[in-house]
Amino acid sequence: MSKPLPPLIVHIIYRLGIGGLENGLVNIINNLPEDSYRHAIICLADSTEFSQRIKRQDVVVHQLHKRPGQDWASFYTVYRLLKQWRPAIVHTRNLAAIEYQICALLSGVPYRVHGEHGWDVFDPDGSNVKYQWLRRGLGSIIHRFIPLSQHLQDYLLNRVGIPSAKITRICNGVDTKTFYPRAGIRQIPDGCLLSLDEKLVIGTVGRMHGVKDQLTLVRAFIDACQKSPEFAQITRLFLIGDGPLRAEAFDLLSVAGLADKVWLPGERNDIAKILRSLDIFVLPSKAEGISNTILEAMASGLPVIATRVGGNPELVLDGKTGCLVEKEDVAGLSFAMRDLALDDSKRQQLGAASLRRIQAEFSIDSMVDRYRQVYDKQ
Repeated sequence: MSKPLPPLIVHIIYRLGIGGLENGLVNIINNLPEDSYRHAIICLADSTEFSQRIKRQDVVVHQLHKRPGQDWASFYTVYRLLKQWRPAIVHTRNLAAIEYQICALLSGVPYRVHGEHGWDVFDPDGSNVKYQWLRRGLGSIIHRFIPLSQHLQDYLLNRVGIPSAKITRICNGVDTKTFYPRAGIRQIPDGCLLSLDEKLVIGTVGRMHGVKDQLTLVRAFIDACQKSPEFAQITRLFLIGDGPLRAEAFDLLSVAGLADKVWLPGERNDIAKILRSLDIFVLPSKAEGISNTILEAMASGLPVIATRVGGNPELVLDGKTGCLVEKEDVAGLSFAMRDLALDDSKRQQLGAASLRRIQAEFSIDSMVDRYRQVYDKQ
């Protein structure tokens, strides 16, 4: 007699590409025991090479190629898939996917979970009343909300009005077998033509669009170079990621005469190796949930400069593992970069403290165990 198949979880996300949300999903799939749950992913838009990070061979990835805006046909497609697959759990993530909980309800999915990973680009501080009402209305059919940060948990409780009994906060974990500190001499990433001998590399990783605000980092780098000839001499800047701000960033640096100090390679799939080539990590976002890239930078033994938004203060302890600056504060970020770049001892102390904090509090095993506890409540 054959064993019954493990329960199926269908994860509904906007797109399976490089990003913190997607990385967290892949970590859950790869680390939950195969005999406890099966998985399928519905991508409202599409899937990229990122799907190759999924180690299991039995995971179905279905792409809807949804049209921008309200594509009513996509709701029927999701409903039909859920009726066909008969999952035990549907887990949607972020605002782009939350409405598809209606499909889960109508198709008879018994347990419905929604994750809040960070703010939408059109609502970077959660103040949009329409989106608050949307979450509140759909909250009546969702069994469990999973915010990744205290900031998002407070938003769900106090501004949306989700009962605390429905909320389980689960912070991201980081894979320390993949992300770990540099040992020995710096390895220059493939394709980087900058000379990095006796240089100090400042870098950021992320999609280059509005809410990530790499232009503030670029302006702060230009300001720091103009204010400190020593900083300009010893530092180089890596801007890793693709998007509409990439060309604008290059133009700003070219006008300032600093294009030869910066590497803008676009989207990369060797982020762990690139992080090991950095000396300081910067996250200049206008809004964040719990940033995977901060966790990965800390696991790489780097001091982190981040904006004081969202979940960043939960990760970066100001003066202990890095420093916090206000969002869109060019002068403040310029000062923080000069301060760390020109103080070897401080930089090394903060980087070592970052690594210790990851090892003590943000293991991938504890994250996966907490998700399993939520799923086991079905």
